[in-house]
Amino acid sequence: MESLRIKSLFSSLVLFVLVSSPTLSSAASLGINYGQLGDNLPQPADVIPLINSIGATKAKLYDANPQILSAFANTGIEFMVAIGNNLLSSMADPQQALTWVKSNVQTYLPATKITGIMVGNEVLTLNNAEWSNNLVPAMKTVYAALVSLGLDKSINVTTAHSLDIMQSTYPPSAGAFKEDYKVYMQAILSFHVQTGSPFYINMYPFFAYKSTPSEIDLNYVLFEPNNGFVDPTTKLLYDNMLFAQIDAVYSAITLLGYKGVSICESETGWPSKGDADEVGATLDNAAKYNSNLIKMVAENKVTPLGSSLDIYIFALFNENMKTGPTSERNFGLFQPDKMPVYSVRLTDGVTVSSSAVRRYNSLILLFFCIASIAIL
Repeated sequence: MESLRIKSLFSSLVLFVLVSSPTLSSAASLGINYGQLGDNLPQPADVIPLINSIGATKAKLYDANPQILSAFANTGIEFMVAIGNNLLSSMADPQQALTWVKSNVQTYLPATKITGIMVGNEVLTLNNAEWSNNLVPAMKTVYAALVSLGLDKSINVTTAHSLDIMQSTYPPSAGAFKEDYKVYMQAILSFHVQTGSPFYINMYPFFAYKSTPSEIDLNYVLFEPNNGFVDPTTKLLYDNMLFAQIDAVYSAITLLGYKGVSICESETGWPSKGDADEVGATLDNAAKYNSNLIKMVAENKVTPLGSSLDIYIFALFNENMKTGPTSERNFGLFQPDKMPVYSVRLTDGVTVSSSAVRRYNSLILLFFCIASIAIL
């Protein structure tokens, strides 16, 4: 009789959680950047419900943190792990690349769903000749390591670029890479074509707006209603800057003679706070940018040239150990205490807000207390 009573209580708990949890839509192409430059961040296991709450199915690390990869085992969340720029020279050696893949990827499979390896971050624009020259060799040796382990069909190898590799982005049809990077870009794009991996690039309309706020319509960068502009060559209408940037990169890739390479936005986001000269860095603008972006991804929107949205929002948390202007520490959707920085509208009528999360957590705690007393 007592066992039936306990079973009934736990059945009620399961039902309570199901009916009390926010109904959240997910988009297969929505990811989140999980940075760790903070001394007050929650334990990895506590991060899992936060990623689920925004409808993300993927997370990108800037390393291959073993605690995170272990904690996310059997969650179904896809992970992109990364090899730091300081390791590019050593990764150009096949044996060292194989050792790294075995230790940082194969060890966690198949429980943790690792689907990509990011070799370096914004390497070409850092003006480090050694890193730049070792980038493609490192990508090739890491890929060869995956092949030797039979993992190349399920794990992509790529690298992330800064938008500063672009000579021009306006209009989108005139998109072109800077001359200094073209030799590297040809080798990188050839690798993507040969391996079928996507081209990753970091895009921040915020920085464009911050630099010339008087010349750019805020609604245009926040995905809010606006008149947009028509590309004079393609006659296509662009009503937001992110789509224009994506299609400019597509044009640059096409200009070099490469087609069929998919483009992924490895970082994009908007800060909720900034310094006095960081125009536009506000809670309201951050909420609009990320809410509208998440909604477009969920609705499978495509750019005027037909590129699908494969997005990693930057970032999961406000990270207090990041250097630079105030905005750098305020790109997070969540505070380190796991409360949302602002309300994020996921779909029409569905939001994740700090008050809603606190209320939900309180109800869960109350139910556990009642259940414990009833069992006793």
